[in-house]
Amino acid sequence: RLHRSVMRHRRTDWGAGWMNWLDGLNRLFCERYHRLAPVRLPLPPEGPAVLVANHVSGLDPLVLIAAADRPLRFLIAREQYYRFGLQWLFRAVGCIPVDRAGRPERALREAYAALRAGEVVAIFPHGRIHLPDDPPRRPKGGAARLALAIGCPLVPAIITGVRGVGRIVGAVFLRSRVKLTLHEDLYREASGYENLMRRLEELLS
Repeated sequence: RLHRSVMRHRRTDWGAGWMNWLDGLNRLFCERYHRLAPVRLPLPPEGPAVLVANHVSGLDPLVLIAAADRPLRFLIAREQYYRFGLQWLFRAVGCIPVDRAGRPERALREAYAALRAGEVVAIFPHGRIHLPDDPPRRPKGGAARLALAIGCPLVPAIITGVRGVGRIVGAVFLRSRVKLTLHEDLYREASGYENLMRRLEELLS
């Protein structure tokens, strides 16, 4: 019964049967347990795109994957990428580790290569969890630079309704009523780096 339900929910081809099954399980989990309304990110059906979102918890990547019709390549902190027991999964789904204390430009080069190959790269521009009540922090410019360098869509999504805000693991298990607010491609809306950053900061604040 669970298997049939999972298979009905899967929507993205990750290139392996077990990963496609996990895709369906994640969608089922987000829609049934976290009460995420069925919604689809406005990503192009093919070709490169940069997806950006606010970052309030460890649940955020699961929510974005559940709303995407295509695989997402996340940029994640190196210390999270090498978290015990999860590295195999992060590697399998194509996550790109970012060494924030060392050479973060390596991750941007890998992200650039992924976009050139026609993939979707997902970035949390604040670089770490940033809550609405936290002191203002300007988003990092990597996502805007990548979109401008490739000339591809820059698609923002705003995550709200997470019960376990500020938590990495706890947020996954605390039942929420998650909502995704979607916006159209910023690359078409704003021209130039500063305009893109200004609009991105407005949306993510």
